[in-house]
Amino acid sequence: MVENFLELKTINELTPYSFYIPAYQRGYRWTKQQVTDLLEDIKDFVPQPVDNQEEKTWYCLQPIVVKKLNNNHYEVIDGQQRLTTIYLILHYINQGYVKDRQKPNFSLDYETRKDTTAFLKNPAKERDDNIDYCYISKAYKVITEWFEELEKNDLDFSLTEFETNFRKHTKVVWYETFEDNPISIFTRLNIGKISLTNSELIKALFLNTSNYRKEATEERIRLRQIEIATEWDEIEYGLQNDKLWYFLTNEEKKENRIELIFKLIANEKDTAIDPYATFRFFSNKMKSQTEQIVNSTWKEIKSYYQRFNEWYNERDLYHKIGFILYAGLSTLSKLYEYSSNMKKSDFKEKIENIIKDKYKNLNLKDLQYEDKNVVSVLLLYNILTMLQNNNDDSYFPFNLFKEYRWNVEHIASVKDTMPEEKDRERWISDVLPYIDETIQGGTELILKIKNFSDIKNEEEFKILFSEIINHFNYHMDNECDVNGLPNLALLDEATNKGYKNAVFPIKRKTIIDRDKSGVFIPLCTKNVFLKYFSDYPPRISFWTKDDREKYEDDLNRVLSQYVGLEVKVD
Repeated sequence: MVENFLELKTINELTPYSFYIPAYQRGYRWTKQQVTDLLEDIKDFVPQPVDNQEEKTWYCLQPIVVKKLNNNHYEVIDGQQRLTTIYLILHYINQGYVKDRQKPNFSLDYETRKDTTAFLKNPAKERDDNIDYCYISKAYKVITEWFEELEKNDLDFSLTEFETNFRKHTKVVWYETFEDNPISIFTRLNIGKISLTNSELIKALFLNTSNYRKEATEERIRLRQIEIATEWDEIEYGLQNDKLWYFLTNEEKKENRIELIFKLIANEKDTAIDPYATFRFFSNKMKSQTEQIVNSTWKEIKSYYQRFNEWYNERDLYHKIGFILYAGLSTLSKLYEYSSNMKKSDFKEKIENIIKDKYKNLNLKDLQYEDKNVVSVLLLYNILTMLQNNNDDSYFPFNLFKEYRWNVEHIASVKDTMPEEKDRERWISDVLPYIDETIQGGTELILKIKNFSDIKNEEEFKILFSEIINHFNYHMDNECDVNGLPNLALLDEATNKGYKNAVFPIKRKTIIDRDKSGVFIPLCTKNVFLKYFSDYPPRISFWTKDDREKYEDDLNRVLSQYVGLEVKVD
């Protein structure tokens, strides 16, 4: 048996080769930071003579593990991320030469991407039909902008010197193996790497040739491997849709989102102790390496994804399941279990009951600003309002709701917190145009504001601030609970910051402006500030007792089927 061997190769020495990226390899995922770090390292590296010899020092990259297929054609077992980035840098450098003076570049061919070779001839052309191409295009854009910035602003930068440094003085650790099973090598090499995920190792399990009977032809095995790899990519691509992802989970964005399904199947809740617990679960499950086990396990994975898409595409289920998962009323695994074991009608009834059981004893009149249930109740109110409109087919954007911090905001202003000293002058200036002279004391308040100059005087400003708040709360009942639910609405943190401590008309204007600019504002929040519940003509600059009562009536009407509304008896 021929032993594996190790050597160093310059980037130039790679250019005659053709590299084949098999289906078990992870897709291209290098970030802007990783690409930039490589470029900066090469730029900053200065080759030095070695002991006064002609040989010079070199910049060394991590290993590229390959298995020879024929002649200069190699299967890449590990290192295709680096190899793809190297290709992109060489491609950019070549664009500086006329076509017949361009230097050779190696070729890359992906088993699951039959047009990759053609795409890589023009990586600047952005494509979003699959995730790999999207990342490759972004990486090439980073490379292009990095060189253009240097050539424009760094007079000492020389592209010729960089090319020499890269081609002749940058080397890779070339590890050529002669073992028969490249997938087992891939797993052994990578299981200790932090960057390699459970999903990538699990993919290698599914695509292992030893899963198939000895009598299976190479063509049949290859077609099945491509089929699984293609379906894998379809699932991953689907889960990269943030609307679907944030409907299913409260987790932040992840690189390999298919791992969500693997964790559900493995029932792994905490991987802190063993970060590869999910992989080990599937490794044990598929230890027998029979085609039947592989197919049944893969079918189970697909059924999870198909079920999630069914929920996502059915508007009523999307909203109610999305709410349940956000509010923590059940888990995704539990909902999948219910859905798998029930008729669809029974499952829908179960979803209804999960929400009702949580809020059936909740009295809306008891809810206060600081109550932990306020956000979820207002979210439920928004969702049910959308669903009750038979002419509306829009979807609540859980992705925007979860990506940004959402808070409860007072509709009518409260006196608890004054503007900071640096904001007071602007706060007063914003308020002035909305003072109503027809209200008792309105004219005097205008004069007082115009003549007020001692912003730093805490006591004086506190008096003026209180008078202004009283003015804009003039049409409210004096006994109104400003911290109660009928004086609260749901908004994202960025919008809240935009009008912190503002009076009603300023809040209203801010919401309208942000809505015009494309910022998502919840439907019921817009309804409140645009006074959809109010009698006509409304008092646009004031939140009145009538406004509050009609808003409360709508809260009760919409939430009545889920939230207990009976008045508690002392």
